[in-house]
Amino acid sequence: MRICLVTTFPPSHGGLSEYGFHIARELQSNSFVHLTILADEISVDAPELEDFSVVRCWSPDRPATMVRLLAKLRELNPDVVWFNLLFSTFGTNPLNAFAGLSTPVLTRLTGRYTHVTLHHLMDTMDLKDLGVRFPIAYRLAGAVATRMLLLANSVSVLMPRYQRILSERYGGQNVHVRAHGILAHSPKYPDFSRRGNPEHRILAFGKWGTYKRLELMIAAFRRISDRLPNVKLVIAGSNHPQAAGYVESVEKKYSSHPGIEFTGYVEEDQVENLFQSASVMVMPYSSSTGCSGVAHLACAYGVPVVCANLEDFRQMADEEDLAIEFYRPGDPEHLAERLIRLLQSPEDLRAMALQNFSAALSMTMPIVVRKYLRHFELQRHLNTRRHLSVVSKLPDWLPSRSLFLRAITRRSNDWIDRSVVFLPSQRVEALRNGHGSHSGNLYSAGAVGDRTRAASTEQESGEPDRKRGTSQSLSSASELRPSRGRGTQRQG
Repeated sequence: MRICLVTTFPPSHGGLSEYGFHIARELQSNSFVHLTILADEISVDAPELEDFSVVRCWSPDRPATMVRLLAKLRELNPDVVWFNLLFSTFGTNPLNAFAGLSTPVLTRLTGRYTHVTLHHLMDTMDLKDLGVRFPIAYRLAGAVATRMLLLANSVSVLMPRYQRILSERYGGQNVHVRAHGILAHSPKYPDFSRRGNPEHRILAFGKWGTYKRLELMIAAFRRISDRLPNVKLVIAGSNHPQAAGYVESVEKKYSSHPGIEFTGYVEEDQVENLFQSASVMVMPYSSSTGCSGVAHLACAYGVPVVCANLEDFRQMADEEDLAIEFYRPGDPEHLAERLIRLLQSPEDLRAMALQNFSAALSMTMPIVVRKYLRHFELQRHLNTRRHLSVVSKLPDWLPSRSLFLRAITRRSNDWIDRSVVFLPSQRVEALRNGHGSHSGNLYSAGAVGDRTRAASTEQESGEPDRKRGTSQSLSSASELRPSRGRGTQRQG
């Protein structure tokens, strides 16, 4: 299967570049997928990541982005074009962003299967909090752009609420709910020996500015440090694309405080050390723009989460069974109280860490990407069968009938012989034939009939079957899932 992934991609620091990297890494590990990444151009002279085929053919806020993407897709001729998108992916200028968001439907018109993973909706954003000057105009333009995106062959969103909005307000019939994923191949068991030893580290991680601001977190930390001497605030991450210089200005103001550390942008190989040493992670947001990648990253390392009591985050905790403490938005005193209570309760910290680690086991990136591939493959087979049904109605005496049949089935048979998805029924045989990693991960598949039946549930329901909690056999399974019900949402 030839896939073109349109996304921002490291070493670019654009929005969703880290998410694009983790999708690409899982696709690249599948020997039956030929992946080309159509990425954003970067201004610095930095080497590309090894083992990836990256074509940097577009830039945010460039009017020619749409034309350049379509030209490159025509040259590569992929089976699937996968767009990893925010509404601001193609620029902050409204006209350039709108033109870029028309690329998926234009790609579909060229006959290529087009899929969009949409990380947020304009309908749910607090545009005033994001600093938008003309919110009504943006809202109208966002509604038109949303309808354009729904003209792709299929669209994935990361929260059930978004699927309902697209279905009820826009009449979307091709929308699926997918898990966000933990931005890791597999979760890491929390290293409790490093937490609170010798100090508790409160982690604030993200791209700062606009609705993600640090003043509230620092105000809360001052109250905490007055009562708990062995506490440190670690502020990690860089500026939000729309808030250049913000982190530097905050660092300059508070650099003299002995309990506050600024790390700057965190490279991929340093993320594990940062999270494993954190006792708790805080998301001091004034609003939300969708499912939080930072919260899922915390789950990958079994870190408790404290965040503002916002609707998206409440639903995320409930749907994915995450252990999250909520505080009143904009209230530093209440945030300080929640953190002090947690840091003084090792039992609660441990229980929350294990619950988040447990939830992460069913949201690994291999699981997430495999569901996408299963959907792409099913759609390919369904399209082939649809074409065959049309040709089969042609009269037998038509000389070109057999030519049509051979043309339609030639590429379909190639997919059947080189399927990209494994099902449990093929695991033993595949391992016997050497198709797998040392950990038993499988990267190809068996009979098409079994795959089609297994995928039919997702096709009919519009969302993948999710398993809460541990999906693997664990020796400490009884410890991993504290008895807290669905989604620890303590609001105080």
